Amino acid sequence: MNLLERWEQPGVWWQERVEHKIDPYQKYSTTRVGNFIEGAHRDGTPFQGHNFASQDYLSLASHPALTKAAIGAIETYGLHSAGSAALMGNTALSVALEKRLASFLGFDDVVVFPIGWAAGYGAVKTLVKPHDHVVIDILAHACLQEAARDATDNVHLHSHMNVKAVESRLARIRREDETCGILVVTETLFSMDSDFPDVAAMQAVCNQYNATLLVDCAHDLGALGATGRGKLEDFDLVGKVDILVGAFSKSFASMGGFVATNNKGFRFGLRGQCGPSTFTNAMSPVQAASILAALDIVEGEEGKVRREKLMHNSLRLRAGLEEAGFEVLGKPSAVVPMLIGDVLLARLMTRYAVEFGGIVNLVEHPAVARNACRWRLQVMADHTDEQIDAMVVIAEKAREMAEMHVEWLSANDNKGIMPDTLPATATARIVAAAE
Repeated sequence: MNLLERWEQPGVWWQERVEHKIDPYQKYSTTRVGNFIEGAHRDGTPFQGHNFASQDYLSLASHPALTKAAIGAIETYGLHSAGSAALMGNTALSVALEKRLASFLGFDDVVVFPIGWAAGYGAVKTLVKPHDHVVIDILAHACLQEAARDATDNVHLHSHMNVKAVESRLARIRREDETCGILVVTETLFSMDSDFPDVAAMQAVCNQYNATLLVDCAHDLGALGATGRGKLEDFDLVGKVDILVGAFSKSFASMGGFVATNNKGFRFGLRGQCGPSTFTNAMSPVQAASILAALDIVEGEEGKVRREKLMHNSLRLRAGLEEAGFEVLGKPSAVVPMLIGDVLLARLMTRYAVEFGGIVNLVEHPAVARNACRWRLQVMADHTDEQIDAMVVIAEKAREMAEMHVEWLSANDNKGIMPDTLPATATARIVAAAE
């Protein structure tokens, strides 16, 4: 088969999904990212509503201080890094950012990357050789999973956050090979379930078996912890894990990522033998300036206030959804995973939520298990109590509408799914629910 021909039928399927208003993906914004947003579906159909679908946890994406810093960087350094970080791509801003991050994170050395994916993938791929082993949480981010598989055939998935499973696997590997390298991979906050592993126990087990622990802090750094240093701060582990990787796109209002270690030599591996760093352009001056300005806020009093408001909003949304009969997963964080289950119900709920003014993201298989579909609601510091409460009401109305729609489809042998094909009684209930 021609390689492109494989995509013809999936393309038809995706087009039919958007025509039937059950494709929530590839939406785009037409205004600034904020707690209320205007945007459009990929076919151009406009929408607007309370925004629970953007990763802007501290509401810094349009913060005046970051905007000013970005403009200043453009005026001084221009728009583009114009080279690899291995050659002449860094600027004084990116160098300053690496030093600032090392101090903030409690490590001797930090290397920044232009995107978060590159940092996670690059760290794993640079560390692991074909004869080495990777022991990785089954729910670890895709960039970490893909890097592990690309680096070695010796990849061992373990059940989610199971320290005993990690210890058992490390013991077995060491019985069979005393000299190989072993990388253990986990996260501080798993965003699909909003749960936290016992990182201290993982590090202790790694020390016991001479394995290296890599921790991804993309979703909690800046947003959690008394001083914004994430869950590692709560665990008293700041600067104490072997390798820390993260992204700036959640709490620092910029693309980009980093790798932090206490091993000076690893920097040169990441710069000279790491494809996502060696063979791509370095972080732009606009990114570096924006992140530095975000760090000023995160480390200051304003950052503390924003984290407190963020946690208040998360707790309020979780409580409201649970009171409305929804199952909310995990622990309080900027991510509020609301389990829906069935894929048809989930797609229809998402459609109606957006129509009612609640902008949400649906997560389906294979990102989660089959029939474990969920909304991954993303809370911002600038969400108001009124917006939180409105989102709960929207979720209730969307569920009612979707359940009626599924019931009607079943009774009518799935003949058509457009809203104007529903019987008059159902249409009347739908209109009433929307008011």
